Amino acid sequence: MAINLHIPARDAIHPVPGIRIGTAEAGIRKADRRDLTVLLLDEGTSVAGVFTRNRFRAAPVQVCEAHLATGPGIRALVINTGNANAGTGAPGLQAANDTCAALAGQLGVQASQILPFSTGVILEPLPVDRLIAGLPAAIRDAAPDHWFEAAHSIMTTDTQPKIHSRRLDLGGATVTITGISKGAGMIRPNMATMLGFLGTDAGLAPSLLQALTRRIADQSFNRITVDGDTSTNDSFIIMATGASGVRIESEQDPRFAPLAQALTDAARDLAQKIVRDAEGATKFMTIRVEQAASTEEALKVAYAIAHSPLVKTAFYASDPNLGRILAAIGYAGIDDLDVSRLTLWLGDVQVATNGGRDPHYREEDGQRVMAESEILVRVALGRGNVADTVYTCDFSLEYVRINADYRS
Repeated sequence: MAINLHIPARDAIHPVPGIRIGTAEAGIRKADRRDLTVLLLDEGTSVAGVFTRNRFRAAPVQVCEAHLATGPGIRALVINTGNANAGTGAPGLQAANDTCAALAGQLGVQASQILPFSTGVILEPLPVDRLIAGLPAAIRDAAPDHWFEAAHSIMTTDTQPKIHSRRLDLGGATVTITGISKGAGMIRPNMATMLGFLGTDAGLAPSLLQALTRRIADQSFNRITVDGDTSTNDSFIIMATGASGVRIESEQDPRFAPLAQALTDAARDLAQKIVRDAEGATKFMTIRVEQAASTEEALKVAYAIAHSPLVKTAFYASDPNLGRILAAIGYAGIDDLDVSRLTLWLGDVQVATNGGRDPHYREEDGQRVMAESEILVRVALGRGNVADTVYTCDFSLEYVRINADYRS
């Protein structure tokens, strides 16, 4: 079940001028489901991306990185579900390149102007013939208002589509931001088993967009974790078509800051929706670490808590066994941590003071917070003035079942 995951109504999902989207049934893994998606981009669209840091980067990730680095303007994205095309060696690279060549041929552009994406089972050959055979139907289906259909088409073990859409005034011009994401398991920063696609009709210089995309990823998709596993296929793409007439060339442009914030907010919402729909999740947890000496230190502590199976199973059971949180903080890797200066809160309840149980803490207060579906864990380290936040979820019996049965 998804935890308080908002799906916008269709009339609240705004098309992005300059982007058309089509989906089709290609039979990549299962019959009778839309598993192939194309995003067709107007000429002049700036495209930037960040990708997984897993050394076993999937073939489409490698091709995307190469095309973004050396190719002319990107004109289309193609996404398949059901097969990750990862751990497939040279044949997998050939399949990704063949996909690009096939779509490019049908669009009349160069293969290097196509970005391929795959998600699904690792270590299995991509049925590229089926994928290519489905491309004409996906192209025929392409329309500006098919974001909702695409959000469903890119799903794997997700139970809900993940969509964000808004409009904002930028210097007297209306700018649209719409995006979709997918992911439910194998989620960890750098990045998660996730795909994220964010479009805007604002125009951004390519070098400016690439730097901004990295910054946005660090504040959104690189701040979520479900199970601590970094996938082979993670990709986050921003497309800026410029169709609104707004063109931003530098960060000094007064329109840059509000646009950057709106894009960051959109990416953060899409990232949090992945956690809210995590495999088997019943609790959405925000881990906030304050008074750290550095961002690295804050994240070490936040991820130690967020990744602990003992912490996550306690939250699933609504069991205020909060010593598990202190234990995770203790092994986070801060060798000179003075635990006597540490304070811990669970929601509005102060649990630990000066490294020990707060004298006013009552277990029934902890139980009250643990029973909620959204929970804030806040830690003050007493070492500095840096703070950072990570979003995660609990571990349930359903998570085990989903992953045990994933290939069945």
